[in-house]
Amino acid sequence: MTSSPIVTVFGSLHYDIAVFGPDRPRQGETVTGTSWHPKSGGKGGNQAVAAAQAGVSTFMIGAVADDDFGHFLLANLKRKQVDERFVRRDTAKGTGQATGMSVAIFDAQGDYGAVIVSGANLTLGDHDVEAAADLLKRTTVLVLQNEIPDAANAAAAKAVKQAGGRVLINAAPARALSADLQQWIDIIVVNAIEAEMLAGTPVVETLEGALEAAKILLAHFPEVVVTAGGAGVAYANRSGTEITLPAVKVKVESTHGAGDMFIGVMAAELAHGTSMETALQSANAQAAKLVGTPEAERV
Repeated sequence: MTSSPIVTVFGSLHYDIAVFGPDRPRQGETVTGTSWHPKSGGKGGNQAVAAAQAGVSTFMIGAVADDDFGHFLLANLKRKQVDERFVRRDTAKGTGQATGMSVAIFDAQGDYGAVIVSGANLTLGDHDVEAAADLLKRTTVLVLQNEIPDAANAAAAKAVKQAGGRVLINAAPARALSADLQQWIDIIVVNAIEAEMLAGTPVVETLEGALEAAKILLAHFPEVVVTAGGAGVAYANRSGTEITLPAVKVKVESTHGAGDMFIGVMAAELAHGTSMETALQSANAQAAKLVGTPEAERV
């Protein structure tokens, strides 16, 4: 392992279109919006930017197409000090997947719903892991999500674990994880909905409910973090450590990206060797700061 900490994010890159209106449309309804703007997204891209901004050397492994959306995303990673040399550029126009994208519709309260089209993200696999083999051997913390194929996540996780690194997965969107992937995971981070799906039992979105869900999931993962929205976050590990932190109270401007900020900051703190409690406190604070910042004011 290198003495200089490295966070590597293996995951999704999406060109996001954010649409703002008084409310989100119901089925069959057309709502008149107030504004829209493009932004860089994908859980992977967002988490990489958050980690880099938290002061750790950060690399992104992903895939985009040779199109305007892909160029936009690569430029953003460079601007935010994320090393993007391991982002594959698919240059065969008309023969492959387009760059991933999403549309998020925000209401007046800052809540949103989104649709993603994964595109090139779904082409990630063993070839990308092999291309980044040296980087993965030097990685302190690997960050994964569920917006790319499970098999790709498993291959990257195996490479990092066998080299002595730590593997963190944000298991979102909710889906079952293969046994091949589970065996390499050190830390899983889920919200109440994802925890409920993985635990197979209802989860109450309170600190107590989040902690109970975390303890149930210890049957499958060594360390578990369950975020409970406005209630806060809970953590448990197999050594018996339990942590609950209330949410930092702010005026909600937009919840978009808060989870990704939490993951990126947490990964950066852990890569620097800080305690789990300190990492969670920092992640909690930065996520709250983002929630209190209007979309239009986010750099």
